[in-house]
Amino acid sequence: MECSVPENAQPQDGFALFTDRSVVAMRVDGVLTDLAATLTGTETVEPVTIDSEDGLNILRHSTAHVLAQAVQRLHPEANLGIGPFITDGFYYDFGVEEPFTPDDLKAISKEMQRIVREGQRFTRRVVSADEARAELSGEPFKLELIDLAGGPGSGADAAEGASVEVGAGELTIYDNVTRDGEVAWKDLCRGPHVPSTRMVGNGWDLTRVAAAYWRGSEKNPQLQRIYGTAWPTKDELRAYKERLAEAERRDHRKLGAEMDLFSFPDEIGSGLAVFHPKGGIIRYEIEENLRRHLLRNGYDLVNSPHITKKDLFATSGHLQTYADGMFPAMHLDELRDDEGNITRQGQDYYLKPMNCPFHNLIYRSRGRSYRELPLRLAEFGTVYRYEKSGTLSGLTRVRGLTQDDAHIYVAQDQVKQELTTNLNLVLDLLRDYGLNDFYLELSTNEEGNPKFLGEPEQWSTAIETLREVAVASGLELVADPGGAAFYGPKISVQARDAIGRTWQMSTIQLDFNQPERFELEYTGPDGQKHRPVMIHRALLGSVERFFAILLEHYAGDFPLWLAPAQVVGVPVAEQYGPYLDEVIARLRSAGVRAEVDHSDDRMQKKIRNHTTSKVPVILIAGEQDSAAGTVSFRFRDGTQENGVPVDEAVTRIRAAIDAHALVLTAGDLA
Repeated sequence: MECSVPENAQPQDGFALFTDRSVVAMRVDGVLTDLAATLTGTETVEPVTIDSEDGLNILRHSTAHVLAQAVQRLHPEANLGIGPFITDGFYYDFGVEEPFTPDDLKAISKEMQRIVREGQRFTRRVVSADEARAELSGEPFKLELIDLAGGPGSGADAAEGASVEVGAGELTIYDNVTRDGEVAWKDLCRGPHVPSTRMVGNGWDLTRVAAAYWRGSEKNPQLQRIYGTAWPTKDELRAYKERLAEAERRDHRKLGAEMDLFSFPDEIGSGLAVFHPKGGIIRYEIEENLRRHLLRNGYDLVNSPHITKKDLFATSGHLQTYADGMFPAMHLDELRDDEGNITRQGQDYYLKPMNCPFHNLIYRSRGRSYRELPLRLAEFGTVYRYEKSGTLSGLTRVRGLTQDDAHIYVAQDQVKQELTTNLNLVLDLLRDYGLNDFYLELSTNEEGNPKFLGEPEQWSTAIETLREVAVASGLELVADPGGAAFYGPKISVQARDAIGRTWQMSTIQLDFNQPERFELEYTGPDGQKHRPVMIHRALLGSVERFFAILLEHYAGDFPLWLAPAQVVGVPVAEQYGPYLDEVIARLRSAGVRAEVDHSDDRMQKKIRNHTTSKVPVILIAGEQDSAAGTVSFRFRDGTQENGVPVDEAVTRIRAAIDAHALVLTAGDLA
């Protein structure tokens, strides 16, 4: 709904224009604004309801202010960091001498409840940089943000979440004003906020405390970060907590240990995983399935080393734009004489953070003709990125990762078709893994930001081409301003998992920049040299992260083709073990991962153990099966199918594997 204030009308605010109590802010000529803002009568005004995305973000950021006020009431010495909204919640960072305890959180929650009941109004004031420094003189982190801003309207990227405090336009302070007009608390903030703290009261909770370095740097002081969540109603808060509980049950780190899939040994280092045999076979199946897709779609498989000389990453631009994400250089090949004098200069080598420069060298290794294009080079390339220790998270954020990377070199008139083909390949591949709920995100540059290399005209052309391909797919398209890589814009496929969480999966990036930097050429039909366009694409992203997503999506109950042990035979009694050995041998010869449990455990315990281990199919055999040449199927949900002839059992199991079927119950193996 849009509202226009009639011209020549008396100035009014958003409270007069929107009487619905679900409206917490308004969008005035496209800009989010507090309801208290005065309207002149010339604006186009839209309501922002509390259950909209913007409304939820405003609610959560307002709750972060209530949290910070409560902390400073109880801990006056606490210095304020940054308190942004995040997905499903908010956090606020504090400089304190001692870490917060669970008892502290309880006390803070009670104080927040008092502030909510007080019904304090959020009121906005514009201030100069000098005024802000004077008012916040006791807040060193706020002063640093103001100084980094260099004046009003800049510095939003000074730290994660800084855009809620300093950003476009003027500096502002929000006062929390009591009913008798007293300022109870204040904070540097861009806003907007809900009108009153009472609107926070319906559904919020504090969830956890973590350590966080100021502005994300280990060189800076370590702060205490309190996380929380906020929702319009208590029912929505309750539903969110249930989703959290389910997510915890599915946590890939927990399942990985329980199912003996992978680990992170301290002896190797943070963010560096090893895959155990059961995890290794799942990874093998993921990679082999992708290789089949690649070969069917005209890709050439290549390999490149893990380290390279410095000059390669200087040419590609990574040293200029990505140095903080790279491991330090190794200085090699230097020679000295007996007196210590250098007789041969050494060179710096780097662990590779990206595969694309190597593929550019493969392309450039000889002359290329237009007849070779599109040239599709693909690699399972392991790369190394120096992620800060506080950001590491199981397999979803690691320091050593294997990308299913490909770089495609095309002529200008082939770009759109190749992008379309790759987007369809991405969607087909994800559906192979039971991921069917998608939308697309288009990541673009920020005009004038020196981070983004290349000519503006090239960026405009690349962005428009990607937009046309995305729109033609028929999928929902969401804008991501400023989210592009330094060398070009990208489409990313966002997939929702079994419990509704969104994961960024595949990316397709268009790059006019790297072919220029590497002077890549091909001979066209006119006999002249032309510059190819480069497409970067990763179908799964990193294998490690995709593994984690699948593990959580299926809660460890993998489809039959991915399950580490696909079939386990359990004899009713020891004497029927040899019969099951013969059945299992048949399955193995058909390419099924199968074994017989010959342990001394009783049959029921064996069934329980393998069900807990998430084996998709348990084959049971006793006297009748042995005499009739049959087996009984036992499934993960406890259902059973008896008297299945062995030939039929082998055929059905093999067919379910080939179909990538999810087998949980009797009807899934029909």
